[in-house]
Amino acid sequence: MPEQLTHATIKDGWFREVSDELWPGQAMTLRVNEILHVEKSKYQDVLVFESSNYGNVLVLDGVIQATERDEFAYQEMITHLAMYNHPNPKRVLVIGGGDGGVLREVVKHECVEEAVLCDIDECVIRVSKKYLPSMAVGLQHPKAKVHVEDGFKFLAQYKNHFDVIITDSSDPEGPAESLFQKPYFELLNDALTENGVITTQAENIWLHMPLIRDLKKACGEVFPVAEYAYTTIPTYPSGQIGFMVCSKDASRKVNEPLRINNLEEEKDKFRYYNAEIHRASFVLPTWARTFLNEK
Repeated sequence: MPEQLTHATIKDGWFREVSDELWPGQAMTLRVNEILHVEKSKYQDVLVFESSNYGNVLVLDGVIQATERDEFAYQEMITHLAMYNHPNPKRVLVIGGGDGGVLREVVKHECVEEAVLCDIDECVIRVSKKYLPSMAVGLQHPKAKVHVEDGFKFLAQYKNHFDVIITDSSDPEGPAESLFQKPYFELLNDALTENGVITTQAENIWLHMPLIRDLKKACGEVFPVAEYAYTTIPTYPSGQIGFMVCSKDASRKVNEPLRINNLEEEKDKFRYYNAEIHRASFVLPTWARTFLNEK
């Protein structure tokens, strides 16, 4: 019989997501049917398990990145908040996102001619192809080009090239830490075309408001338009995750989609995203809006 896999985050049939730094005093648990893959890549600890209620689950450094049941709530929003804020996005870059979910959403836009992904960890790409095929399908699309390298170094090669750049990063620890800092946003700005738009993972209002405020400030120093939006997703800490949506066009209202107005198109293409939820995702609770606007 093959050796049974084990992992430090799984005990008595339950996966436990615990972080005293990122979400102190709380934890997320999922029942585990089977551990499918355990590997220490060059950059991070990689775990995949089959859960009882959420399908296969990808975990990096002890933190859930995607589950088959609810991944679309994240993938669709981080992608289409940017894509529908550009009138004609032809060249799109994804930094991170080695599971392929964002690429899957990007190529739903027929106007896209070039969909490029750059992820630093080949292990995430390889493992996702095997265990998350409904997401990794984006990696194999004819318009997709995949590069395994550092996002900072990759971006530095481009000036005025991409219409949309989406940063699908993990939390600001380890290999993703630099993706939350001002020099990174300056690189993004340089790589964008004149009316370019970005989205980037921007953490949780219930847990990370000081970080989000710093992030919004850093983005606002680089882009004339920088706003925070969010989505709901049950297997992320506190059931919510946010995005910074930024535009080089000072007149752009990022809370208003530019192109989508067909309800049938929304129903056929998306499970979470629609024009109304695009607008609503920028509406914050009073306390969060007040905190972000404090000088």
